[in-house]
Amino acid sequence: MTETREQRPTEATLDFLRAAFPPEWREPALGHEAVAAWEQENRVVLPEPYRTFIAEVANGSSLGPAGDGGLQPLGWLPDTWPYLGPRQPGEPFPLEAAWPWEDEEGVDPEDPRINAAFNKGSIVLGAEDGPSFWLLLTTGPHRGEVWMIAEVGASPVPGEPAWGFTEWVQRWHTGDDWWD
Repeated sequence: MTETREQRPTEATLDFLRAAFPPEWREPALGHEAVAAWEQENRVVLPEPYRTFIAEVANGSSLGPAGDGGLQPLGWLPDTWPYLGPRQPGEPFPLEAAWPWEDEEGVDPEDPRINAAFNKGSIVLGAEDGPSFWLLLTTGPHRGEVWMIAEVGASPVPGEPAWGFTEWVQRWHTGDDWWD
């Protein structure tokens, strides 16, 4: 299994996450056993505080970050997700830095690195403006970071350093634009 469990998030972090997602919009929490079973099946330990959030607070929310449908339940994909092969959240995320492949001359749209960026080492948090997707990286040196991926490239959000799950939710919750 990839990665080890991190320390449980503080109660202040969990209180903020509970407050950010009104109960009437939440999907039921999975519980720790179901999260552990998903992790075992996918050969990865989810980063905190996301792991505890989906186990104890909510496994997704129709009101929340990700403009197209809110926060996706664990393992779900937005309707606009391009099928580029099976999801492999326990495999290494292939990028170490932003890669705007659309700007790189000679990159074939069928380049296997693009498929790997979409499918390996992450879970999908949700969609934004159709074909853009929020990822939470689950493996590698950027584990726990939120990245944006689209048909044109992938990058940490909002840049270096990238936000973690809590910072991403805070940005949405305050109503600030993603890129300000």
